[in-house]
Order: sequence, then structure tokens, then C-alpha cells
Amino acid sequence: MAAPARSHALARSPWVERLCHWLESAWRAGICSRPSLDPEALWARACLTVSPAGETGGRDVEDVADFRQRLERLCGALEGEAALNPLGRTMAHGQLVRVIRQRLRLGALWRKRPDLLETRLAPPILVVGQMRAGTTRVHRLLAADPAHAATRFCDSWYPLPETPDFRPVWAIGTLAFARLLDPWLDTIHPFGTARADEELGWLAEALSPCAYEAQWRVPSFVAWSEARDPLPVYREFARLLATDAAHRGNSHKPRVLKVPQFAEDLPALLTLFPQARVVVARRGPEQVSASAVSLVANQMAIQSDQADLAWIKAECARKVALRERRMNAAVANWPGAAAGVEYNALDRDWLSAIAGIYRELELDLTPAALAAMRVEQGRASRSRHTAHSQAYGGFART
Repeated sequence: MAAPARSHALARSPWVERLCHWLESAWRAGICSRPSLDPEALWARACLTVSPAGETGGRDVEDVADFRQRLERLCGALEGEAALNPLGRTMAHGQLVRVIRQRLRLGALWRKRPDLLETRLAPPILVVGQMRAGTTRVHRLLAADPAHAATRFCDSWYPLPETPDFRPVWAIGTLAFARLLDPWLDTIHPFGTARADEELGWLAEALSPCAYEAQWRVPSFVAWSEARDPLPVYREFARLLATDAAHRGNSHKPRVLKVPQFAEDLPALLTLFPQARVVVARRGPEQVSASAVSLVANQMAIQSDQADLAWIKAECARKVALRERRMNAAVANWPGAAAGVEYNALDRDWLSAIAGIYRELELDLTPAALAAMRVEQGRASRSRHTAHSQAYGGFART
């Protein structure tokens, strides 16, 4: 039986159509139930395998209340605004149950091992900038330096430590399924399960809007989040960083951290890491916005049949302007070590751009660092991500 025709205008994998049809058929036949997006139902589902006592492990009353409010607001926006298709609803349910389950398991760990939260950390290096502004390239070049530490993709999305560490294996399965649903995935971001990557998963675990506004249309949740103090989110982020550093034994090395959301929330991050060094990556707002549109349109088309390119363009332009204002204000008031790098300069001569960052931050650019960076640069130049600027047109059907 053919899948029903859909009226969306953005391209997506045929697997999305098939899965939507299979899910609808299964719900109608009573083979499985329609996934709930009610906060209490999600919480109950997560607690089937994890004790709810983990909610307060290592967290104060404010942080617990903030998470609960975030969950309620996000669920309300998903039901009222996101226009999720069957696959989108199933993915949203799965993501939020997983987030709650991770949160409870981490809390249980911190109850048992409170010493993890006392891990002494070297001051981090924060790569700050808009998405699509070259932050990934700067981040991975700095992370290649053996004097620095970085978060792996698998650490970000599977933050509970394991011994032996099978997290890279679990991440292989995650990326394989994501690539099945999204043939453009590797043109949007160069992934690798054990490769240095942004801490987006850590912010997602704390229900920061950044991981969700890129895949679902949830403007009320985004606006509410933008108006709130994000400090509870970053306290959870700091707990995850301390735990990861203790488990991997690299707390003595400066961690190179990068998520585009930092541009929006920089004062909160600097409150927790007052000795941090900051690297600001910049690119023209028009280029950033156009590239961000391709990412968001690509993601939203998978989970909604009503993804609206005009709305996505307007929202991306608004978001870019907001982050630019907040980032500029935070950097202007920052008395600590800071450096800047322009996207075009990085394109023209990455080595000179990186050397400039090291000079401004008063870091030692060693031969070992340079050798590792050349390997990373060679790897990046062979990535499918280099085709991203040409891929945007492929997300829209003509």
C-alpha cells in the first residue's frame, strides 16, 4: 500500500514517508499506541527503568524546578505549535523520555559519587559564535592540540560514564539511523562518534532550547527560554563537564568547548567559568542566516509535514540578530582573555588565523600542536561538509 501524499515543500528521505505511513497504520490497528507528549506520562515512562530519586542528585531546588518548567513548556509547544507528523511525534517522545532517563541516571551517579562534582578543572577555552560561522573548524583545530581536551560526540549524547566505554558503539547506531532519515546529514555537520564535537547533547539534557528549535517549530518555548536566566542549564552543563573530565582523566587540560547557544547565553557560562579564555568566531549575518536556514529546514522537514521555509528564514534571521547582540554585549564587558577570528580569514589561511588566536590568548603553539592541526585540517578538507554551501538548494523542492 502506498504512503499517503503529503503537502510539504521541503525535500526529505523516502524513509520518512514510509515510517510515517507505518506508524499511522500501527496506531490505527492497535499494534502500538500513539506516543504521549504529556510531561507526566513522559516522566512515568522514564521511571519504568530508573528511580525518580535521581532527580535531586547533585541538584538544588531551583535547578529541579527549572527543568520541570522547561519540560512542561516544551511539551505544550510541541502539542500546540509544532505540527508534528507521526515520525516527528515518535521522535519527540523518544528524545524527551531519553533526556529524563539520562537526568535520573546521572543524579543517581552523583548521589553515589558526589566527589565527581568536586573535580578541579583547568580553565576552559570557549569557542563562541553563530552556527555556520566557522566555530566547528576553530573548535576542532584547537582541540587537536595535545595540550587541550575536548568532548567526543559520544560523550555529548551519552553523558553517563561507562567502564568499559561502549559509548562510541552506541553512537555508531545513532548516526546510522540519522543518516538513513537524512541523506544530507554529513553536509550539514561533519560527524564522528569519537571525534571532538560540540556539547549540544549536554544542553539538550538540560532542556536548553538550542537542540529543539532546530528541529521543531516551538516559538512559545523559545521565547520563554530567551527571557529566562539560563544559569540552571549551565550549572547542569558544569556538572556534566566535571563528570566527563573525571572519568576521562583530562581535568588538568583546558577543555575546548563549543555550542552556538553560547553566543546567546555567554554571561551565564562566564559566571561559572570566570577564568575561561574566549575565542569569538565571526561571519557576515547574511551568510550565517542563509546557512542556518538550510540546517533548520532540513531538520524540520523530517518531523513535520508543514515545515514553512518563509517562517524558517524569518526565525533564523531573528535568532542570528539576537545572538549577535547578546554575544557582542557579553564580549564587550569581558575583562578576561579573548581572541577573535573571521570566517574568511580562516578560509584563506587557517594557520595564520590559529596562530593569531594563540598569540592573543597567550598560549604556546607547539610543533606537536601544529602537526596535529595539520592532520585535522586535512581530514576536514576531505569531509562532505565542504559541499554544504551547495546543498541548500537541495532542501527545497521545485
